[in-house]
Amino acid sequence: MSEETKTAVAHDADEPAAVARDKTRPQPVAGPGRMMSAGMPAEKPLDFKGSLARLLRLLRPQRAALTGVLVLGAIGVALTVLGPKVLARATDLIFAGVSSRHLPAGATKEQVIEGLRARGENTLADMFTRVDLVPGHGVDFTAVGQVLMIVLALYVFAAFLGVIQARLTTNLVQGAVFRLRQDIEAKFARLPLRYFDRQPRGEVLSRVTNDIDNLAQSLQQTLSQIVTSLFTVLGVLVMMFVISPLLGAIVLLTVPLSVFVAAKIGKRAQPQFIRQWSTTGKLNAHIEEMYSGHSLVHVFGRRKEAEELFRQQNEALYEASFKASFISGTIQPGMMFIGNLSYVLVAVVGALRVASGSLTLGDVQAFIQYSRQFSQPVTQIASMANLLQSGVASAERVFALLDAKEQEPEPEQPRRPEVVRGKVEFEHVSFRYLKDTPLIEDLSLSVEPGSTVAIVGPTGAGKTTLVNLLMRFYEIDGGRITLDGVDIKAMDREELRSKTGMVLQDAWLFGGTIAENIAYGADNVTREQVIEAAKATYVDRFVRTLPDGYDTVLDDEGGTVSTGEKQLITVARAFLAKPAILILDEATSSVDTRTEVLIQHAMNSLRTGRTSFVIAHRLSTIRDADVILVMENGNIVEQGNHETLINAGGAYSRLYAAQFAEAMAETE
Repeated sequence: MSEETKTAVAHDADEPAAVARDKTRPQPVAGPGRMMSAGMPAEKPLDFKGSLARLLRLLRPQRAALTGVLVLGAIGVALTVLGPKVLARATDLIFAGVSSRHLPAGATKEQVIEGLRARGENTLADMFTRVDLVPGHGVDFTAVGQVLMIVLALYVFAAFLGVIQARLTTNLVQGAVFRLRQDIEAKFARLPLRYFDRQPRGEVLSRVTNDIDNLAQSLQQTLSQIVTSLFTVLGVLVMMFVISPLLGAIVLLTVPLSVFVAAKIGKRAQPQFIRQWSTTGKLNAHIEEMYSGHSLVHVFGRRKEAEELFRQQNEALYEASFKASFISGTIQPGMMFIGNLSYVLVAVVGALRVASGSLTLGDVQAFIQYSRQFSQPVTQIASMANLLQSGVASAERVFALLDAKEQEPEPEQPRRPEVVRGKVEFEHVSFRYLKDTPLIEDLSLSVEPGSTVAIVGPTGAGKTTLVNLLMRFYEIDGGRITLDGVDIKAMDREELRSKTGMVLQDAWLFGGTIAENIAYGADNVTREQVIEAAKATYVDRFVRTLPDGYDTVLDDEGGTVSTGEKQLITVARAFLAKPAILILDEATSSVDTRTEVLIQHAMNSLRTGRTSFVIAHRLSTIRDADVILVMENGNIVEQGNHETLINAGGAYSRLYAAQFAEAMAETE
């Protein structure tokens, strides 16, 4: 987790949750309502060449390892390619030995050939002209054994180099993916909240988990194999033309056909891979939303709709995956068919060349092996096209995240207040989530150090937006906001947020002990300081009743403690952070009355000596605020203390009377 993200979360600034209650901003489609949507628009076709080039650029920092992979691949392939040519010598020795055994001893090779031609056996005579005959002698098994040992040594050493190459490839790929994950983590710290507002969480998670894993797997399986296959194709071509230019030309004629077939099939498969990973992201987003909103789905009777949307997206994923795999899977059979055609032509023409004496039997045997070695890497490269296309499709989705528009950069020479006292001023501030929809226009406000400012108003009035602008979760469109006379735009965001603590309605706890959750908001704190903060905020009272006390382990949902106890832990976290500015956003709205009293007492302790912004719907909780701001449509329509606003008989008075009447009705 980045420092900036940690700082925001340390003060319980669960940013998406913090702004989710402000209905004035554009909302991502989520929850049960999303089940009625027709799904997100399909992604545009992939820029395969551009994304592949960018993907390969990720390997640049490990040039030494990449060079090692290339060098070892070249040497290993050279040794493997030499094998059939050396083995051809053994075949010729065996053929010569078998043939010599039936010839009269003491005769010379020339005499035997002349005798064959005299009897009209010209074909056999031509074959013997390229063979080392020793009439009367059998097979020289010593020489054959030496040749076989050389071939064995070549293959063993090539395999050894292959193991080293595989190790280097693994380090190369995992290093690139490691840096890519680091880049994504750093990117998250630079992305504005606007990005997360418009992206379903499951879709984002799919990009940083499934797509990166698929990318790593694709690189791991294709990088080394492609290098080896390309070197093999080049090496085999050279050896084939050394043995027989005619046979080499025959094999080479099949290459354009192979490339054409592979390109044609790959072009049809690529859109299906794009669709496959796009649909995977949508399905993951739906599953994540339905899991997190499981209770709401059942409460509102949307289970059938959820299951139907899951079925539709699951079928879409099945269809895209099937088509992508099937279409790309036809490349290998097509390549094998073309390779078999080449094999038949080589066998026929090679036999004729042996009969004419132009080639030895060993040469033809070696050439047939080379033709197989040639077609195999071409087939492998073609069959790896599906993996490569799938990996590049995932890479583009990751690159789209890395290319997302970032928040404004930090100032090169950030300023900071000489002494942070907590004086906050809004000077003619304007802000809008959408360009054509004004929200806050020409808002001015001055908050003295140590005072408590309560912000009330109807839903969508801009209450949460106001504090989000103070935290620089969003950047203002006009005017300026100052902290102790310093424009917050001139301050480093981390520095600004380190001076601010937040307690939200939705308490955020991570998997860890209670003590670790409390200490999350501050650095280098002792156990005694944690307990002191817990006592000041009434956390110690219930922690003492737990079997493991402060070492009680919470899950990421805080399921082992109640809602009110989770909220008290977040208050203790903010208390321990000792911020100069405190933001309390509906911190008691989801708890019972008794727990609310405890949280109020805890927050009173927390607010002492700090500038506090309190957003509340329960007006009874902010009667003692120094200043109460009443907001409507992004504007402050009233401000003053409780008594002044009640006597004014305006918007605040009507809100208070409405809540009082509601409370009386509930009592009756």
